[in-house]
Amino acid sequence: MRIAVETWRVGTTDAKGGSPVEIPAYLRQVYWWAYIHPRGVRLFDRQWVTNLILFGNFARLREAALAEFGVPVTGRTLQVACVYGNFTPKLAAKMAPDATLDVVDIVPAQLNNVAAKVPDGAAVALHRRDATDLRFADGNFDQVVLFFLLHEQPEDVRRRSLAEAWRVLRPGGKLVIMDYHRPKWWHPLRYLFAPILRVLEPFALDLWAHELPAWLPAPAAGSPSTERQFFGGLYQLLVVSK
Repeated sequence: MRIAVETWRVGTTDAKGGSPVEIPAYLRQVYWWAYIHPRGVRLFDRQWVTNLILFGNFARLREAALAEFGVPVTGRTLQVACVYGNFTPKLAAKMAPDATLDVVDIVPAQLNNVAAKVPDGAAVALHRRDATDLRFADGNFDQVVLFFLLHEQPEDVRRRSLAEAWRVLRPGGKLVIMDYHRPKWWHPLRYLFAPILRVLEPFALDLWAHELPAWLPAPAAGSPSTERQFFGGLYQLLVVSK
């Protein structure tokens, strides 16, 4: 199966109808330089740049997240938001022959960029949709992954995105989240990195102030979960089974 890409213009509707698909105001105002402007896409989607931004930890974090799905990855997988670097191609390469991967993003440039990285023949479908309104049926996916998305969202958007991810996850499925975390007191980046985040990633420090489960929807409370930290606590992996 070739990659199926839903092509859109800002303001058009979803294939199944509904409200216009617009790039959220916070994304246009805060992250236009990183995710919307073509020069930003070309600059940041280089493997060495992505690795540098994560202080040399990209491969380690990628593999830790993907390991939660097993090898091969079976069933239906949803990736909420595109990712710079080779996260999506690596995920696609681990899929079983009858498995599928759906990738959702609101920015056309991001979807076009991912389409160019995934090889022909991969069972990957790309959709221009908002993380807060996925427009998939309840329980449609066996696993859902959010790889460094939540720190880029305001609190209300973060809560709604997690509620949607939980809604489309089937009972027995797995929600995998990799993102920032408040580093240990002795970590030098705890003091050096915070001012940078405050300017470039103004919502990221929310994840330093609160643990990820604080934003999970109420139905997820009490579900089995595991947490791991990496690189002195600067990064975290949360896995919740539904």
